[in-house]
Amino acid sequence: MKIINISEPQILNDLVGSDPSARFLQSWEWGEFQEKVGFKVFRLAAEEDGKLIAAATLIKKPFFFGKSYFYCPRGPIINFQFPCLAGRQAISNSQLFFNEVKKLADKENCIFLRFEPETKLKVEDCPEDSGLKIEKSLDVQPSKTIILDLLQSEDELLKNMHPKTRYNIRLAEKKGVKIREAEPKEFNDFWCLLDDTCERDGFRAHEDKYYDKMLSLGYNRKKGGKTSLNIKLFFAVYNSRVIAANIAGFFGDTATYIHGASGNEFRNVMAPYLLQWETIKLAKRLGYRYYDFYGIDEKKWPGVTRFKRGFGGREMDYPGTFDMIFDGTWYYAYKTFRKLRRMF
Repeated sequence: MKIINISEPQILNDLVGSDPSARFLQSWEWGEFQEKVGFKVFRLAAEEDGKLIAAATLIKKPFFFGKSYFYCPRGPIINFQFPCLAGRQAISNSQLFFNEVKKLADKENCIFLRFEPETKLKVEDCPEDSGLKIEKSLDVQPSKTIILDLLQSEDELLKNMHPKTRYNIRLAEKKGVKIREAEPKEFNDFWCLLDDTCERDGFRAHEDKYYDKMLSLGYNRKKGGKTSLNIKLFFAVYNSRVIAANIAGFFGDTATYIHGASGNEFRNVMAPYLLQWETIKLAKRLGYRYYDFYGIDEKKWPGVTRFKRGFGGREMDYPGTFDMIFDGTWYYAYKTFRKLRRMF
């Protein structure tokens, strides 16, 4: 097995794009976005017999005293199992790949790798001689989501929804709510809605520049089809006013509902339901195989979870977020600092 740096967007996107999970976070374009917001990005791949068998987009995240860590969102994308779950050959292959990550981490002063495997990973199952030190961490990306199969007809999709969801979609249509794609100059309308949503529902948002740069993935580049990540902003309009908005990502086989926002007025016209349904229908028309609602949690987001479940679909669980530790002393200092920061 040989480790290479990926320098061509198509090579990476072809490898990571064919899955119903939120793999857009491993796409070339998402890495470009992370660079725009100030992070250093590395793209590694494992090659065997002329074929790529694994890839990892690594985002370097600084914290204190010049130290950093690598974050690999919804990855690595790996076509052999993780060492804790497979035989000796898989352990060997995995160790070779992660040893290369460690070499890069040493050069970049990164003390651990934070990653989100697609396969179940249990710390106690790791053999003592694997050389890996892995701990479960707090989840970064949602560990549970809902996936819609867009091969169903529109009638089938509607039939599988909760009756109240179907009712609210039709109510919004009857009230005259219209759905359209937003223009770049309309970003402030989205930002105002997001501010209302965060204040009302207790969510935390990034700075406005973060979302503006994210949306540039849709507005400021040539369209590359399904093999390139495309971010779109959609508005629900009522009485000539923008009252709800969705940000959706389109990549590979999957369209993903990334962010939503709604104002405090006209909530009785149920615009978010129609907005979601029109985004789903657009993804289906464009030939996407799946629609990912990108995160549910009954305890943290009960209202959002009920809303998403109303559209039907298959619930999907991920193992969560793990840390592969390269420098134990600094790692546990980092954990202590993070714990203290949450207390104050």
